[in-house]
Amino acid sequence: MSTTMPDRVTALIADDEAPMRAQLRARLQESWPALEIVAEAENGVQAVELATQLEPDIVFLDIRMPGMSGIEAARLLFNRCHLVFVTAYDQYAIEAFEQGALDYLLKPVGGERLKTTCSRLQARGGTQPQDITRQLGALLAQHTAPPKREYLRWIQAQVGQNLRMISTREILYFQADEKYTRVCTAQGEVLIRKTLKELADELDPDEFWRIHRSTLVRVDAIDSVGRDLRGRQMVKVKGADETLEVSRGNTHLFQQM
Repeated sequence: MSTTMPDRVTALIADDEAPMRAQLRARLQESWPALEIVAEAENGVQAVELATQLEPDIVFLDIRMPGMSGIEAARLLFNRCHLVFVTAYDQYAIEAFEQGALDYLLKPVGGERLKTTCSRLQARGGTQPQDITRQLGALLAQHTAPPKREYLRWIQAQVGQNLRMISTREILYFQADEKYTRVCTAQGEVLIRKTLKELADELDPDEFWRIHRSTLVRVDAIDSVGRDLRGRQMVKVKGADETLEVSRGNTHLFQQM
C-alpha cells in the first residue's frame, strides 16, 4: 500500500467548547497549512454523523463531550479515519497513545506538540487506519471507571478578541468584583464571568483557600499573615501590593501557620 500523502487531506474537529475548536483550528493552520478542516462538531454524536457524511482523513476528538464521549465516538470511527484525542486531563495520556495508532494533544494545545502530531499523521501517508479496538477498550474502561476528583487547571479569559489561557499555578488570588471575578497574577489581572462559588467548587482545596466570601487565594502565594489596626487578620501575597482580608469564620485556616 502506498504511503504517499494524498494531495488533499481533510480533518474534522470535535469539541463541545467553541473557543477550544477555534484555538485548535488556528494552531493547525499554523502547523499544517495544507490540512483542510471540513467541519466542526459540538459533541460525539455530531462528530460521528459528520464523519460518516464527509469522510475526513483525520478526526480530532475531545475526550469529554456531552451525549457521547470522544472515546465512544472513536469506537465507531477508528476504521474510517486517523484519530487524535484532545484532552484537558493528562491521566488519559497512557501507553495506548504512544503505540502509533493513536495520538493525543493536551489542552491548551501547544505549537511544538501539535507539530509532532502533524508529523506523525503525515508519516502515515495514505495508509489505512489500524485496528485499535484493544487500545480503545482500555481507554473506555479507564474513562468509565469511578473517576478520581479532577480539579480545574486552566482559567479561560476573554481579552479583547483573544482567548487567554491562564494556568492556576500562575494565579495569586481570585476576588469577586460585582458581576465579574478578578483573576490576579504577578503580571496583572483579567476579569472572568465565572463566580467565586463555581471556582471554589472546581479548584483544588489544597491549592486554593477561600479566606473570605469574596476571596480565594493560592496557598503557596501567601507571603505572611498579620493584623491591621482594627484587629482584622490580613494576608500579604507574594508579588502583589494588595493585602487580603480574612473573615472571622476562616481564621482557623492559619492556626497552624
